[in-house]
Amino acid sequence: MTDHDTARDALAGRLLEASIAGLDLLHVYVGDRLGLYQALATAGPLTIDELAAHCRINPRYAREWAEHQAVAGILDLDNTDRPNARRFGLPPAHAEVLTDADSLAYLAPLSQGVAAVAQALPQVLDAFRTGAGVEFSAYGDDIRTFIARLNRPMFLNQLAQDWFPQVAGLVGRLTAAPPARVADLGCGSGWSSVAIAQAYPLATVTGVDLD
Repeated sequence: MTDHDTARDALAGRLLEASIAGLDLLHVYVGDRLGLYQALATAGPLTIDELAAHCRINPRYAREWAEHQAVAGILDLDNTDRPNARRFGLPPAHAEVLTDADSLAYLAPLSQGVAAVAQALPQVLDAFRTGAGVEFSAYGDDIRTFIARLNRPMFLNQLAQDWFPQVAGLVGRLTAAPPARVADLGCGSGWSSVAIAQAYPLATVTGVDLD
């Protein structure tokens, strides 16, 4: 096998794996946005009919999604031979990644970010041709929600606990009199402001964002 063949096969394999992973993310997007993971985390294991009824979706599509998730190793599936009696469950470790909005392991929003980037690709192609920019609004509401959801656990678990103590004198000022006034510029949906206010109750926090 030549070096050319090795390099060719390596890239081909990489693109194939990336395609499978990308499609997995799109299935995660469906499960996340329709509340399927949340239903399985709180009420599961569920049959297809139970899942469909709980989330108010069509049973045919519920089956297609759940069976894919089981094959992908995201959902557990009992081994009954009766398709309508099969129960799908979300393992606790996977539930933390997909449903626990305060966990540092929470990564379900990544699927929303990828979907947001994809929907703007036609405008990105035009920008390459014309040299113009792409408005943030082109990425839709998904991009805002993705950023807020992905940042939330970091702000709530790390901002005051790990990040602020690295700035000399900052914690001392936030906890001392007279009470500090904090301007949180570019706060997005405000989880950084919430985290600061919770950690330093003496401070007055004002969050500001242009969006």
